[in-house]
Amino acid sequence: MSTTPSAPNASAAPAASPTPSPASAPEVIVRARGLKLAFGATRALRGIDLDIATDEVLAITGPSGSGKSTLLHVLAGVLTPDAGSVLYGGRDVAALNEADRARLRLAEFGFIFQFGQLLPDLSALDNVTLPLLLAGASRREALTRAHAQLAALDLGDHERKLPTQLSGGQAQRVAVARALVTSPRILFADEPTGSLDSLAAEQTMGALLKAARAAHSALVIVTHDARIAAYADREVIIRDGRVSLNNGLLAAARPDGEEQTR
Repeated sequence: MSTTPSAPNASAAPAASPTPSPASAPEVIVRARGLKLAFGATRALRGIDLDIATDEVLAITGPSGSGKSTLLHVLAGVLTPDAGSVLYGGRDVAALNEADRARLRLAEFGFIFQFGQLLPDLSALDNVTLPLLLAGASRREALTRAHAQLAALDLGDHERKLPTQLSGGQAQRVAVARALVTSPRILFADEPTGSLDSLAAEQTMGALLKAARAAHSALVIVTHDARIAAYADREVIIRDGRVSLNNGLLAAARPDGEEQTR
């Protein structure tokens, strides 16, 4: 008696490859498009597109005069571009007036500069407390948060010292504490280790990365030092006001699916 072959068991069929979930893509926190800025005859930015993701560490590198610091300042709302947009939180930072940009920088952004720019007549504690007071926190709350931030960076024993009484690395870590104490969503660091020796630079970068990760803050670092750029999740190289290399553009995070090649 012949037997009709049974249909293959559906459960034995090869499983289809899973489709990546859009929710797994990194969230873009800043989306810059078409940024142009000139200083007289000098074209500092010549049409830059750049995304920054939540929690990422991004290094912006390039030769001196390439426009990398100018780009950082435009992204942070310190400079206004001649053309283009910087979208953050549904708003175009480049289109805000100066008062609104100042409030945004105080509440949402943190800044670290090459030479720290600590106020010389204030102690380490008072330098870290100041941004909170300017943002409207009570003195008690500001002190509590400043104490905690300095302790997290191993600076608890140096709170009462003036900047001139600190080593270069200690002073820069105070600047890191000041930048982080307001719990910013993005930290902008312009050559944060440029004035330090190699050991202090390594210690400062370690402290900065640990603190930024703990705070879930995106970190954007401008640097000319390849050793510092190596700490980043992603590197963007700027040359002559343009992006010459972007080794991980966040195309997957774009809901509109636009593509860009560098």
